[in-house]
Amino acid sequence: QVQLVESGGGLVQPGGSLRLSCAASVSIFLLDTMGWYRQTPGKERELVATNTRGEGTDYADSVKGRFSISRDNGKNTVYLQMNNLKPEDTSIYYCYGRSTTVFRGIYWGQGTQVTVSS
Repeated sequence: QVQLVESGGGLVQPGGSLRLSCAASVSIFLLDTMGWYRQTPGKERELVATNTRGEGTDYADSVKGRFSISRDNGKNTVYLQMNNLKPEDTSIYYCYGRSTTVFRGIYWGQGTQVTVSS
């Protein structure tokens, strides 16, 4: 029903920046919450940033002041701007969407690898 496709991952040096994109197959007006999670091998998936319509944004403490989430409703896309990247940000980043209305459910993208290394 809802497909989420991430792009923008890659290899970056410490202190560098990347912008991840997540394109939805439906209008993101129908997704109450969109956001980003990340997961490294052997660890649980953790919240990075979320944006909920009418409620605002939420960030993990480890990325506050460095990462920023935004929505482009016209492009049905959510972005994660990542600045001052650190080696501990290395992970697979997953786009997340949740709908409580037409497309009731939780949806995940396939993931995009971000590697921070010199």
